[in-house]
Amino acid sequence: MKPRAVPAIRDAGAEDLARLPELEAASDTLLDGVTELDGVLIRSHGLPAPAAEAELAAALHILVAGKPPVGFARIEEVDGQAHLGQLSVHPSAAGAGLGRLLVQSALRWAQEQGYRSMTLCTFADVPFNAPFYRSCGFEPVDDLHGELRALREHEGQLGLDALGPRVAMVRELNLQ
Repeated sequence: MKPRAVPAIRDAGAEDLARLPELEAASDTLLDGVTELDGVLIRSHGLPAPAAEAELAAALHILVAGKPPVGFARIEEVDGQAHLGQLSVHPSAAGAGLGRLLVQSALRWAQEQGYRSMTLCTFADVPFNAPFYRSCGFEPVDDLHGELRALREHEGQLGLDALGPRVAMVRELNLQ
């Protein structure tokens, strides 16, 4: 069996933005049936709606994998640092290392822009969430403050905390 080719990562173009909400919705289905440690069963229909095209156009930066895109990383700025606001990989492309490649590309982009760190918020116990990000060098943030704290509070208001434990994470970037 021939291994799947991993698509190249590139900056998103205007033509990509219309496809990303559908891609995010498809990616969210990967959570269907995941049981958190406290017994809560996650369902993608309990997640907030995917970002609209206009919201994506307003993002700080978006990287996509493939043409048409089968994965994307949305980067924002939170507390003056880069923030991975969304990482989505289509289920048909999952398991081939695309998520890791998108994270590495997002980290490289942030470093090139002069950011000292990158943060993100994710489910604490879902294997392809916090444990995956730990394997990419992210560590949990114990003391939330500023915009990152406000972001976590907003996630709670959206109902994400009811789906399972959430965690904010950070990775320092090696500026040279």
